[in-house]
Amino acid sequence: MERIRTLAAERVNEAIRTDPVKRYGRVVRSSGDVLRASGIRAPIGARCLIDTEGGQAIAAEVVGFEEGSLLIMPEQGTRGVVRGARVHAENRAPAPLMGPAHFGRVIDGRGLPLDSKVPPNVAHPWPLMGVPINPMLRERIAVPFDVGVSAINALATLGRGMRVGLFAGSGVGKTTLLGMMARHAKADIAVVGMIGERGREIREFVEDHLGAAKPRSVVVASPADETALGRVHGAYLAAAIAEYWRDQGKQVLLVVDSLTRLAMALREIGLAIGEPPATKGYPPSVFGALSAYVERAGNGAKGKGSITGIYTVLVEGDDHVGDPIADSARGVLDGHIVLSRSLAEAGFYPPIDIVTSLSRPMPSLVSKQHAQMAARFRALWARLQEKQDIIDLGAYAPGRDLLLDEAIRRRAAMEQVIRQNTSAVSLEDSIAALANSIMDPNK
Repeated sequence: MERIRTLAAERVNEAIRTDPVKRYGRVVRSSGDVLRASGIRAPIGARCLIDTEGGQAIAAEVVGFEEGSLLIMPEQGTRGVVRGARVHAENRAPAPLMGPAHFGRVIDGRGLPLDSKVPPNVAHPWPLMGVPINPMLRERIAVPFDVGVSAINALATLGRGMRVGLFAGSGVGKTTLLGMMARHAKADIAVVGMIGERGREIREFVEDHLGAAKPRSVVVASPADETALGRVHGAYLAAAIAEYWRDQGKQVLLVVDSLTRLAMALREIGLAIGEPPATKGYPPSVFGALSAYVERAGNGAKGKGSITGIYTVLVEGDDHVGDPIADSARGVLDGHIVLSRSLAEAGFYPPIDIVTSLSRPMPSLVSKQHAQMAARFRALWARLQEKQDIIDLGAYAPGRDLLLDEAIRRRAAMEQVIRQNTSAVSLEDSIAALANSIMDPNK
């Protein structure tokens, strides 16, 4: 009996998908960026087309329902929509097309080109919301991931399939560091999602920072003047492209700048459809959506590829404790790299705060000797930072603190590990520099 019911349900669903009859509703009310349409049914997440007076249809998404009406949000805003406009709902989730033609291109959240070229010739659909992977089938994080940055390679070693946050305030240098990792990381493909960024920064990143990695990269840009839904779709499209190539067995680097602006877009949508605000105005659904989004990265099942995710997190006023998005991100990511404003203002690049940065999988990725050297380096550097004011005042007398004495002796060699220009430093060279700074008896 159960088998008969299952077959019947499958036939009904297939009939819905292949039904040639188009059913229309009407827009009856607008409230901000949300429209209410009556006379039509569709599931949440379904794509809609709204007729305008100009004869063109604009795309929208079902974001909720209320008292017999659908709540729909147009991707490009409500301008041009009139009361009574026809709405056609497609009873299927969006599935953008994928393919090699994306490489070297800059596209928006709808897959349309932003680089003044013809649309990419792609033909393979992939669900915009992704395909969940059974956590028990995922490969474990067991292979170090070389990002070409000495401080990260040596002291917060990343793993292939890891999800890491890059925490920083505005103007600290995170974009330059992202560009370094996109250029130098040992990955087959780089997918860059620029969400809510200024238009000027998008072009500068592509032309100045991406460099030689552009032919193997896809940039999905949803700038700050996009609607909230457009920004969310940009982030989801970047993740979908990465998932597609992971399914093809590729090692993918997914860079999302930024997770905070994705959260802000989700907050706009949540508040617009009536969700109650919670922590600092963020509805509870935002935190669940961020967790689900980050979970799309990681290793695939056996025989598939991996997605190593790097997500920037904007910290308002350099408050790394009170910011709810930063606090939530720490709980769902596998590690965090913290950028220091004081180091950046002192001309220290990259301005990575070694003491507060962490890679949770690192102990299982590196040798025991490497782990011990990194722990010793952190202890010395932490003591040096703690006592820097006393040293600058000349109030410290050598011999009072043996650990601090050693840190002062080794300071020049230690800075060689964490200072770097924009050229790459391999994982092997990073470990060698770490060993030299810690093990050389002459230092």
